[in-house]
Amino acid sequence: MIVVGELLPGEKLKIEGLRKKLATGASPIREALSLLTSDNLVERIDQRGFRASPTSRNNFEEILALRCELEDMALRQSIAGQTLEWEESVVLSHHRMIRAHKTGDEAFEDLHKAFHMALLASCDAPILLKFCSQLYDLNIRYRYLAGSALNYKRRDVSKEHEGIMNAAISGDADLASEQLLNHYRKTGAFLVGLLGEAELG
Repeated sequence: MIVVGELLPGEKLKIEGLRKKLATGASPIREALSLLTSDNLVERIDQRGFRASPTSRNNFEEILALRCELEDMALRQSIAGQTLEWEESVVLSHHRMIRAHKTGDEAFEDLHKAFHMALLASCDAPILLKFCSQLYDLNIRYRYLAGSALNYKRRDVSKEHEGIMNAAISGDADLASEQLLNHYRKTGAFLVGLLGEAELG
């Protein structure tokens, strides 16, 4: 709910309200909120409870910079350790993502993340992969907050994904990394432009 913007940036997260909405007990809610503080999606407010982490241009730019640095490292390691199984996983995850996009399947965003994480999956560094996954979620939150304003004019995002995939499975780490970072930075520049007009959230 925080990632997709159902709970707004800075919104106070009341245990009772969340308990009713999620139809579960207060203890699991408290535990989840505590765990989400380590993912930087929730902030603890001293003795006054929790709130959804606020958003800002500076926060987004930091997330983007870290994502580019860490995914560059993870992608290069993944390509260096590539296997046939990894190659098949990347191609399959790309196919599923494209199919969901064409049909308007609501699972697209989950499949989009699955594709990006599949590219990194042959990297033998579990802590690095965990950070990449967390940064993906922090980044995607801004895309959800941008909502209908996020209209990629003069961009073929599907072709960008295909280019990244082809370079990766062909073993060209330099080209794959260049295309991946360009992909992120193009989206990042668009979101920074929106943040410049008005803070999201």
